Amino acid sequence: MRKTFVASVVTPLAVLLASSTAFSQAASDGKVRIGILNDQSGVYSDFGGKSSVEAAKMAVEDFGGKVLDVPIEVIDADHQNKPDIASNIARQWYDTQQVDTIMDLTTSSVGLAVQALSKDKKKITINTGAATTDLTGKSCTPYGFHWAYDTHALAVGTGGAMVKQGGDSWFFLTADYAFGYSLEQQTSDYVKANGGTVVGSVRHPLSSQDFSSFLLQAQSSGAKVIGLANAGLDTANSIKQAAEFGIVQGGQKLAALLFTLAEVHGLGLEAAQGLTLTEGYYWNLDDKSREFAKKFFARTNKMPNMVHAGTYSAVTQYLKAVQKAGTDESDAVSKALHEMPVDDFFARGGTVGANGRMIHDMYLLQVKKPDESKEPWDYYNVLATIPGKEAYLDPAKAGCELVK
Repeated sequence: MRKTFVASVVTPLAVLLASSTAFSQAASDGKVRIGILNDQSGVYSDFGGKSSVEAAKMAVEDFGGKVLDVPIEVIDADHQNKPDIASNIARQWYDTQQVDTIMDLTTSSVGLAVQALSKDKKKITINTGAATTDLTGKSCTPYGFHWAYDTHALAVGTGGAMVKQGGDSWFFLTADYAFGYSLEQQTSDYVKANGGTVVGSVRHPLSSQDFSSFLLQAQSSGAKVIGLANAGLDTANSIKQAAEFGIVQGGQKLAALLFTLAEVHGLGLEAAQGLTLTEGYYWNLDDKSREFAKKFFARTNKMPNMVHAGTYSAVTQYLKAVQKAGTDESDAVSKALHEMPVDDFFARGGTVGANGRMIHDMYLLQVKKPDESKEPWDYYNVLATIPGKEAYLDPAKAGCELVK
């Protein structure tokens, strides 16, 4: 279930150096080890999965394989979307495998559980796959960071676009766990604040196969918009089965509140065309985005979504923070992460708030029609750039006691 990627060969000389006092002060155990913990076999395996692991390895290689003159290692595991399994893996990593930081953490319930454990262990987590704003709100910690997107940004982007298009009555089909609740709540608040109404909602278990009863409730509600507050294969299956019931043909619209390039590819342009969605990255946005995407494609045979690109960005920024701090000690690294700007192909002029939220631009996107696509993976029209200050909650209003 777990694999370790070693970015550089540890020579006998390096082992000797690791025992010196000066060396141990910089890196406590003679290495910096990064854990990528995510869903590698279930409903979100394309959303992050093994491709996030490859993104992390790319970041380590591009950094040079070492920081503070010690090797950087990447270790990964499949949490199976279960908080108890994720917490057990994280505890073992911290206690016996000298893991310094854990990233990705797709699935909000997992992200919250591991972030809470990491607070007790004084270890840094950087969530790139989880969505709930609780990570930087009521559950924030001095060591917790949220990088690629969150439910508030999705609500402002996709929810805002649908309301502006006349979708002023909503019914939600919601994944029955922390992520779904947060996404429904954030989008509902935004819809109501802009004069719309929410006529109802229904919750479904994670990894559902049959959405028929849920979709029939949504259809009979008469709402103009059916908000899909789910993700991964759950969203793809919702869209496929909605087509079978003629929901869109009947005049209702689907709002895929968390849908990425990976899911569009899996669904296909014929079925996904016309969907409006929000991501924090698009591979074909500009030359910098394309440069990373081409290297990523060479390794994975797929173009990256915002989780993959965000994981690369988070790993790189963490290593820069270790370098700036001159140590892998968590308090010093956390301080550096809060202070340093984020300026890379993923985040242009990004900043990290006192609550750990990395604030950066998001993009409102629409899936192209098949005849509009000019090359493989050419799936999106960029409708608008959403400035970070609009996409994310003001850290001072996030409900985080850490904010000063």
